[in-house]
Formats: sequence, structure tokens, C-alpha cells
Amino acid sequence: MTAARIEALRTALATRVVVADGAMGTMLQDARPTLEDFQQLEGCNEILNVTRPDIVRSVHEAYFAVGVDCVETNTFGANHSALGEYEISDRVHELAAAGARVA
Repeated sequence: MTAARIEALRTALATRVVVADGAMGTMLQDARPTLEDFQQLEGCNEILNVTRPDIVRSVHEAYFAVGVDCVETNTFGANHSALGEYEISDRVHELAAAGARVA
């Protein structure tokens, strides 16, 4: 994030109500990703950051279209514990970085 963007966010937060996006997981599931999109790891939404960034991007775009000021990254489960359940905890950095790039 550039210094100008950080300052713009700080100014917005200090002067008005800032609206953020909502249910990322629900909207991702609404796009009906396939088991192949999930690399056979059904429900691991963070995988979509690398396999289907178009789906993740479309969620961000839908929120911006209705007027939100900022969006979250698709990285809620990008941690060792959650990804460990799928036996891919070694991909934390990859999936988190991909989610940040998409957002």
C-alpha cells in the first residue's frame, strides 16, 4: 500500500463512517467453484486465490459496485492451523500473498 493510500484511509477513518465488504465465503460459494477449482480440497476458499482469482476478484468488484470503501482479502483461513486441516500448511505464504494481490 502506498503512503498516499494509507493517508487517504486514515483521513477517511477520522472523518466519516467507512464501509467494508461482507460475507466473502458466502459469495465465493455462490460462484459455484468446482472441486477442480479447489484442487480437490473442497471448502478451502484460499486455494481460489491462485486457481480462480477471477472469482475472488468478482466478489471484490461486486462490493465496490454497491459502494463499499474497502474490501477484505480472501485469507481468513490462510494460517497454519486452518490449512493444516487440508495438509497444505506449507502454502500459507503463497495463498495469503495471492489473496492480497487480488484484493
